[in-house]
Amino acid sequence: MSSVPARPSPSTQTQRETVTPSGRTAGTRGWLGRVVLGAGGLAAVVALWWLGVALLARHNALAAQFSPLAAVATLPTLVTEDGLFVHVAASLRRIGVGLACALLVGVPLGFAIGRVKAVETALSPALQFLRMISPLSWMPVAVMALGIGDRPVYFLLAFAAVWPVVMSTAAGVQQIDRRWVQLGESLAATRLEMLWHVYVPGIAAHVLTGVRLAVGVLWIVLVPAEMLGVSSGLGYLILDTRDRLAYSELMAVVLVIGALGFLLDSVARLVYRRFAGGASAD
Repeated sequence: MSSVPARPSPSTQTQRETVTPSGRTAGTRGWLGRVVLGAGGLAAVVALWWLGVALLARHNALAAQFSPLAAVATLPTLVTEDGLFVHVAASLRRIGVGLACALLVGVPLGFAIGRVKAVETALSPALQFLRMISPLSWMPVAVMALGIGDRPVYFLLAFAAVWPVVMSTAAGVQQIDRRWVQLGESLAATRLEMLWHVYVPGIAAHVLTGVRLAVGVLWIVLVPAEMLGVSSGLGYLILDTRDRLAYSELMAVVLVIGALGFLLDSVARLVYRRFAGGASAD
């Protein structure tokens, strides 16, 4: 005769009903608290910006054009007259191409470094040497070799982004549990099966971490790289507004660069949490 499971007591039911909502409430409060603190930090930065401009404006009337209010007021002009969205699209395209090139080179190279000890020993000194050279140092060489236009920009962005990808991929390969590799080998898995079922899941979180770091580096290098004779992009827009002495528009472009960089980093964190088991990217 099968036993009938005991019905939970009213006190147990009440406890279950109250624990879940309280947990959700605590999570909501924590999220709201982080949002409030983050907004407070941004407000403090804007207040310091405004205060600094106000102090400088006492001695230089031109400084008033750098105020946050002047920057926000000129945003509609940037959109309607300066084609802001065209420049944003050009910059994002270059970021995408540079990151794709960095992944195509960095992931296989990092995999080889992490998988084969001889490759790591042979390449580590050269890679560390190249990694320490600022990507912007290659600007004259890139222009001489590739001309002006998008190609030198792609090269500089890829050169800047490849190192986080290489190092993260190599670290991921080296930290894979050897028991999983031995299990795959004992089951006579092919190289393709080992790659897809053991190595790719094992290094995915590390590669995504490298991608997030690479996006941050790319966004920093992008603006000076777009000063290499291109006719579009946020870096070009910075030069254009400076040459026209439109300093309020220049500060508006700076605001746009900061906002887009924040959004790109947020997207990278969401992708990491989605494909790396929900772990925190911070």
